Amino acid sequence: MNPSYQPADVESAAQAHWTAADAYRVVEDARDAQGRSKKKYYACSMLPYPSGKLHMGHVRNYTINDMLVRYLRMSGYNVLMPMGWDAFGLPAENAALKNGVPPAKWTYENIDYMRGQLQAMGLAIDWSREIATCDPSYYKWNQWLFLKMLEKGIAYRKTQVVNWDPVDMTVLANEQVIDGKGWRTGATVERREIPGYYLKISDYAPELLEHTQHKLPGWPERVKLMQENWIGKSEGVRFAFTHDIKDESGALIQDGRMYVFTTRADTIMGVTFCAVAPEHPLAAHAAKTDPKVAAFIEEAKNGGTTEAELATQEKKGVPIGLTVKHPITDEPVPVWVGNYVLMSYGDGAVMGVPAHDERDFAFANKYGIEIIQVVTVDGLNPPEQHFDYHRWQDWYGLKDEAGTRSVTINSDNFSGMRFKEAVAAVAHALAQKGLGELKTTWRLRDWGVSRQRYWGTPIPIIHCDEHGAVPVPEKDLPVVLPTDCVPDGSGNPLHKHEGFHAGVVCPVCGKPARRETDTMDTFVDSSWYFMRYCDPKNDQAMVGAGAAYWMPMDQYIGGIEHAILHLLYARFWTKVMRDLGLVKVDEPFAKLLTQGMVLNHIYYRRGPSGGKDYFPPLEVTPVLDAQGRISGGTLADGSSVEYGGVGKMGKSERNGVDPQDLIEKYGADTARLYTMFTAPPEATLEWNDAAVEGSSRFLRRVWNFGVAQEAFDAKAGRPGVATDFGKEAKALRREVHTLLRQVDYDYQRMQYNTVVSGAMKLLNALEGFRAGDGAGDRAAVREGFGILLRVLYPATPHIAQQLWQQLGYADAVGDLLDAPWPVVDTTALVQDEIELMLQINGKLRGKVVVPASASKDDIEALALASDDFVQHAAGAPPKRVIVVPGRLVNVVL
Repeated sequence: MNPSYQPADVESAAQAHWTAADAYRVVEDARDAQGRSKKKYYACSMLPYPSGKLHMGHVRNYTINDMLVRYLRMSGYNVLMPMGWDAFGLPAENAALKNGVPPAKWTYENIDYMRGQLQAMGLAIDWSREIATCDPSYYKWNQWLFLKMLEKGIAYRKTQVVNWDPVDMTVLANEQVIDGKGWRTGATVERREIPGYYLKISDYAPELLEHTQHKLPGWPERVKLMQENWIGKSEGVRFAFTHDIKDESGALIQDGRMYVFTTRADTIMGVTFCAVAPEHPLAAHAAKTDPKVAAFIEEAKNGGTTEAELATQEKKGVPIGLTVKHPITDEPVPVWVGNYVLMSYGDGAVMGVPAHDERDFAFANKYGIEIIQVVTVDGLNPPEQHFDYHRWQDWYGLKDEAGTRSVTINSDNFSGMRFKEAVAAVAHALAQKGLGELKTTWRLRDWGVSRQRYWGTPIPIIHCDEHGAVPVPEKDLPVVLPTDCVPDGSGNPLHKHEGFHAGVVCPVCGKPARRETDTMDTFVDSSWYFMRYCDPKNDQAMVGAGAAYWMPMDQYIGGIEHAILHLLYARFWTKVMRDLGLVKVDEPFAKLLTQGMVLNHIYYRRGPSGGKDYFPPLEVTPVLDAQGRISGGTLADGSSVEYGGVGKMGKSERNGVDPQDLIEKYGADTARLYTMFTAPPEATLEWNDAAVEGSSRFLRRVWNFGVAQEAFDAKAGRPGVATDFGKEAKALRREVHTLLRQVDYDYQRMQYNTVVSGAMKLLNALEGFRAGDGAGDRAAVREGFGILLRVLYPATPHIAQQLWQQLGYADAVGDLLDAPWPVVDTTALVQDEIELMLQINGKLRGKVVVPASASKDDIEALALASDDFVQHAAGAPPKRVIVVPGRLVNVVL
């Protein structure tokens, strides 16, 4: 046994042992030594994008998973921990533009490198189940299920508003639009309507919401709330403003009805304008004769296409010179076209009630539109001025969402009503006129899965001049994506790829046709990969017996940034697969853990144009202010840099720590231990180089203690099982098993920072014990160190494995991989003697040791006979003796 801890040697030996044993290959319905079926447990981390290198967020995520897997395996479970690659997407196309290499080559090279990094971490991954979403054997099933959804009407085709870069002639994702311009060309981005495919996730909105509220008990409350808000159930009234506006043919536009939806029908008498989206038929009609409206619609094309974008941009609009009728009063209401109204949300029109809506209030103030108060708060008088909207909404009840304090005013027959009464009355009046009804709407919109990009799953559609969009026959799947394309910024290269379209004929008529060049949203790839892990080699079915055994997943682990879209789409995809008879589960993930981010310091210097040039923290010497806080930094050449605080590790800020560097310097076990010890799994972790060194020192202490025990055993002989423990050995065992009880509890609740803390306390206890030559002392130490190694093993498997093997534990108990989790010996917790504080006249004067079974009289006698009492009493007789069981004895003189 090497007298000094050499992480590289220890880790290579441990990994060679695991590889030779094929230690992590998992089979369904595994059996224990007695032939009993083990209980299954499926623990999975969100699959990484193969960007080129792991970051410390990956290390943390996968170590959390690994600790859970190893602990459960030792506890007798059949545990699956798979790994794969979310391999399609924009970064590969960006790399192709930059480096002139096909995305496929870049992606697979990154996968190879990152797989090696994961293996260096010693993770208990079943690599026989590895998948890459860019592999045709995987995305074939994306295409297959898409066609099944098309058959069932879950998938459909319609036009969509997108971001269009007129220079690159391509559609941009929202994140590629920066300040209204294309990320690469700097060209002003336009909003265009083009055809694309959608999935009817909105049909599943009621079930998704109901299951969020009642079938996800193992999910964090904040994630469930985020999902609920995104699904967005709203109960209100949908009604029409009528009009007599006709198109060129003389027909009423939209049958003379402009529909809106509101949750605050009690404010209907406060409508002073209506606003429509730039794409609304009324706006388009007005633009044909009004140059101002036409110009505004063109300008609006350069705005955002999402609700989030519109919420932050300046609210602008122009009147279209047309009016609609108020549904209650029949009074004319002017119509505006507004840049803050989305055609894809609701009916593309909103009623403007500026007194009781912040957005409408800002719009009305900007353009001088009348503001009419129609709701007040019961018992309060309104302020004279209302230009401070937040003060205004406090007084007029908008913050009173339940309507318990709001009362209608200035509303004719509806005045004096509380919220619910007013909504019901308005809905009834509108229904009587045939103009509206109570309605439940959902914020959740159908999922647009078409992407006008190359590196993704080809949508399996063939376009025929005669028969239009025709599904690819199932026998012809997969439609294979060419891997030789190098995007050059001139649009989707699939348009020009002759091989992709060569020989394509219409499945209906057999005439020459062209393939669909849109690819699927990469969220499709990540919506079911966890099911494919269960049946990774099945070429006859999307999922099979493996999914029936492993699903639902018992524990899912990933970042909070995926709390909405990925998780929502995965839940939807699972329900579709269930409805198609592929799986039997309603929800894919029983429990969810969202681990915190890894943070590090940020340093930068502003360039001549005002941009920031970032510097790695390792290259900066911090400068501290008078309070000891970082105020800046200096580089090796003495120049200064600014301090940007702490933030998430990332490439752009250059504040990441390469796990490979850490592994080469300290070893994988140190990297794992540090990320587990520094903060609870759900909390953010602020990087600290000194703490990393502390974790390394601890593991050296563990190794050194093992070396000392090997030397002791060689001298005294390996101890057998001892039952005759001396006083000191009993005290050690009591401390060890007390700590084990707490550590086991912490493992069960996945509080791994306190697990590591408990392991450190175990080592302190063992180091502080002075063992004699007796078999009881040697057995107590050996038992305690064996418990420590098993407690540490899930966090630091390499060093635990080597010490376990070399100190002979494997000969007695078996390989650490499947060694039974240590059980708390309750007899060891029983104390023969207890120590009580000794007080004289309420002041602490010493201690007294008494038998654990001593009676009150016995305790009094022992206290009065103790040296501490005799010394401090100086012969004074006791008047009274007070015994507090288990705590103290107080003698009153």
